[in-house]
Amino acid sequence: MSMERGDQADELSYARMVGERLRAIRQQKNLSLSDIEQSTQQEFKASVMGAYERGERMISVPRLERLARFYGVTVDQLLPRDPQREDAAQPGAAVPKKLRIDVAKLSTRDGAQFKMLERLLRMIQVQRQDFNGKVITVRANDTRAIAVMLDVSVDEVGAKLAELDLLFVPPTT
Repeated sequence: MSMERGDQADELSYARMVGERLRAIRQQKNLSLSDIEQSTQQEFKASVMGAYERGERMISVPRLERLARFYGVTVDQLLPRDPQREDAAQPGAAVPKKLRIDVAKLSTRDGAQFKMLERLLRMIQVQRQDFNGKVITVRANDTRAIAVMLDVSVDEVGAKLAELDLLFVPPTT
């Protein structure tokens, strides 16, 4: 019986984490629950979305897929990250776990996404009290915010930063 209770507790905990993720993405999109209800012709009612976000109700996979399409994100972006998988070294992964961004180079770029990214990195520098100003190492949990700014999946952040020539490459001697 205790196994069943443990499973139920795990499901409730996961439902809450899914709900937190759904709320975070909705807020990043600057949408209210009623905005979603109106924009989806009541497919996603505000009361039901609220229950999903509070973890009181679990969303089905087909509905999750439709919600992802509505938000313009992939389904995996609506799901919470598994910290054990995120922190584990992934052999053969093309994207390094930590990315070193050339802040000096970034500050010379024009465009809203670059200015937003620069503000985020400056905020991280203040939090860490790391004011060298030239390079900042971005951790896995910061990569999600950068993915939203660059309009790519979390797995594509490293490649996108490389494409934009914003990754720090140490000088060779």
